[in-house]
Amino acid sequence: MTLRIYNTLSRELEAFAPLEPGHVRMYVCGMTVYDYCHLGHARSMIAFDVVQRWLRASGLRVTYVRNVTDIDDKIIRRAVENGESIRSLTTRMVHALHQDADALGVERPTHEPRATEFVPQMLRMIATLEQKGLAYRAPGGDVNFAVRKFAGYGKLSGKSLDELHAGERVAVLDGKEDPLDFVLWKSAKESEPDEVKWRSDFGPGRPGWHIECSAMGCELLGESFDIHGGGADLQFPHHENEIAQSEGASGRTFARTWMHNGFINVDNEKMSKSLGNFFTIRDVLKVFDAETVRFFVVRAHYRSPLNYSDVHLNDARASLKRLYTALDSVRPAPAIAIDWSQPHAARFQTAMNEDFGTPEAVAVLFDLAGEVNRSRSAELAALLRALGGCLGLLQGDPKAFLQGGGDVDETAIRQKIEQRAEAKRSRDFAGADRIRDELAAQGIVLKDSPTGTTWERG
Repeated sequence: MTLRIYNTLSRELEAFAPLEPGHVRMYVCGMTVYDYCHLGHARSMIAFDVVQRWLRASGLRVTYVRNVTDIDDKIIRRAVENGESIRSLTTRMVHALHQDADALGVERPTHEPRATEFVPQMLRMIATLEQKGLAYRAPGGDVNFAVRKFAGYGKLSGKSLDELHAGERVAVLDGKEDPLDFVLWKSAKESEPDEVKWRSDFGPGRPGWHIECSAMGCELLGESFDIHGGGADLQFPHHENEIAQSEGASGRTFARTWMHNGFINVDNEKMSKSLGNFFTIRDVLKVFDAETVRFFVVRAHYRSPLNYSDVHLNDARASLKRLYTALDSVRPAPAIAIDWSQPHAARFQTAMNEDFGTPEAVAVLFDLAGEVNRSRSAELAALLRALGGCLGLLQGDPKAFLQGGGDVDETAIRQKIEQRAEAKRSRDFAGADRIRDELAAQGIVLKDSPTGTTWERG
């Protein structure tokens, strides 16, 4: 069966075939690193981790780019509030992001570009847009994109320019010719001599947010690539603006398939830092093991809303125990290559090939677990583990999970504790704190005493 993906651009399920046979190029908008990641970020990371895992399980090579926005108004404000440099803040937050992603079993992308490393590419794209008459210099020094001069604007959001303009509440400010126009290059202010800025032919300044992803995507994947993904909140204006910039500059289709994951909600309201109703990944991992959190996300379809509560996490934990109980009921079999003609595997494949249908795929895992319990077949147990691996699940030790330890490796924890003790003896306190934070991200709390260090699940 051919893989079909729901394309936000066409609003239809479409048969997927990469531009380059056998090789998928995928870009996903990553985090703006001014604070710890919350569960909404976790959902996006896990959703597209499942996508790239399934593409690879289907025999495709994947070049996966997930960017880091490390220059932004929020980052600048937070650095000032903390009394630290922007570089110090973003480096610390990227490290925390990796801790959280690793704990959730999210595989590292092929490339993880930082926006600050691609400013020359952004400037070249802005210059091209100006040459084509799609960008203009405002009196205050900013460079803006002229939205009405790009014929395709609004095709991703499905709204006409007049509809978008009717909903625009911001007056024309800072020399914008139209309220819908957006900034490509922010001019440095003479009143703020310490402002972060780069030299350019447009004068000193820094890039706007939208141009960052266009430049990084085109540089690392080409002017036209297969999949562009991100949260549903990025569809407009961020992704709409990416299309306008990229296609305006190159004249080519930017991304052929657009994928957007749904929100995690709390009391039916989107989880977000701006609303103050968010839970950081590391806080949740103090209560629930990482695989339970991943299973909670994976068992819902990536495009559907997902309601967060302790009740739902506890239910996910109980469901995951049922799968691990089946694995624990038989002597472990060696890892296997999946035979996709096997009935359970075929059903799993059919589910995943229909827009990454993880709810149906998880249902296959439970049916297979039932067969394992009845037959005590080591071969079926091996298949259960292998299919679970396509979703990043069921790779831990069953006994450890069922005993309440989840995916905890006690030997690895003891090694980390000894590494931390050695760091403290060497007066490398930053290194010691980093190890403590790594364990905390896995829900492991260290307790120091005069007799040594012990640990427990938070």
